[in-house]
Amino acid sequence: MKAFLISIIVVPLFIGCTHPAHETNADILTDKNVLYNNEKQLTKVIIYDVFSPPVTSRIYAYTSLASYEAMRFIKPGYVSMTEKLHGFPAMPVPEKDKSYNYLLAATRAFFTVAEKVTFSKDTLLDYETKVFNDFQLALDKDTYDRSVAFGDSIGNKILERTKVDRYKETRGMSKFLGSNEAGKWRPTPPDYLDAAEPYWSLVMPLAVDSASMITCPKPPQYDTGRNSEFFKNVNEVYSIGKALTDSQKTVARYWDDNPFVTEHSGHLMFGNKKVTPVGHWMGIATLAAQMKNVDAIEIARTYALTSVAMYDVIITCWKEKFRSQVIRPITVINENIDRNWQPFLQTPPFPEHSSGHSGISAAAATILTKCMGESFAFKDTTENQYIGLTRSFTSFEQAAQEASMSRIYGGIHYRSGVNAGIIQGKSIGEYVFDKLGKK
Repeated sequence: MKAFLISIIVVPLFIGCTHPAHETNADILTDKNVLYNNEKQLTKVIIYDVFSPPVTSRIYAYTSLASYEAMRFIKPGYVSMTEKLHGFPAMPVPEKDKSYNYLLAATRAFFTVAEKVTFSKDTLLDYETKVFNDFQLALDKDTYDRSVAFGDSIGNKILERTKVDRYKETRGMSKFLGSNEAGKWRPTPPDYLDAAEPYWSLVMPLAVDSASMITCPKPPQYDTGRNSEFFKNVNEVYSIGKALTDSQKTVARYWDDNPFVTEHSGHLMFGNKKVTPVGHWMGIATLAAQMKNVDAIEIARTYALTSVAMYDVIITCWKEKFRSQVIRPITVINENIDRNWQPFLQTPPFPEHSSGHSGISAAAATILTKCMGESFAFKDTTENQYIGLTRSFTSFEQAAQEASMSRIYGGIHYRSGVNAGIIQGKSIGEYVFDKLGKK
């Protein structure tokens, strides 16, 4: 038997400690761009570390909540979110009649958490060192030390929840390799990977009471009869995939958001890193906040609400995915219609129903619409640095609808799975905002 060498080449991602220069040292004390740059640095590390969408949602949620819980004291009227969520201890409060810089405290809280929930913390530390040095030069020692200590105390309280959210327990559970039962998910080409995060529904939700609290419509019954509802969904994916327009290809490519896509050439395998759907929508949240020129506390609030909604929708989505275990289009089409058909996008390694990207997008769009307003037109530049594309939308809902359709164009989801994801995502977005969004 011949032995072949498989070469995995990961596209490098430069992660620097760049940040905007301040005209004077004191400018950093009120510079809301610090929050944007903190988020940007975290996103770079998430991409570099190749976290899956579920794990990514956990990272964004905990760091965003830490930042908000420190920032909320900058202005009266902002209440704790964590006290309305599941599993958090009581958060520290600032001492009365003591001076704090809450932007610094929020930054410290954010990175206290980020360092523990990512791998490449050395890169974060490079950035942090410069930012904290800028704050130190602009503040008196007592205020600086007090603000850093306050941020640390909040970050550590947030981290207490990470120890009991059942994430660690899921790390040691057995692999999920699918089933040979008709209609059930099996690993898909080109790499035939075992399922990603098959036990994610066991992770403790933040706002919803359980992974089963807000469900989505069930998938059509598996039936390869040509007139069945299921097969009509299959045939739609096949027909669209056989005649994709350039516009549809662009949409599919734009919203792919697969954190690690492998490309094969002979016996070589090349890997490309990109943002996840969660990271994409956190980027859209940044763009929207910048366009509306909201203040620092509203930036922190928007990040927290958006990330909590996406975290919970993934837990509920993964519950359904591994309950129904719906087979992916490529498997059905290759076995029943066309053995040579290939989807435009690489199929992610987990069951089809419901569409996670559709749920994430609908939840985020619902939150952002409530935070920023209806008919919020924007140009999305989130993907420009990764795939060289930008797109413009008249509203967050339009962007979410396009993200959902991209899964059909890409050949990786049925319309039934996409629609189910939209319904579930909207419901969770509404629930999270009703629970947390009112100041």
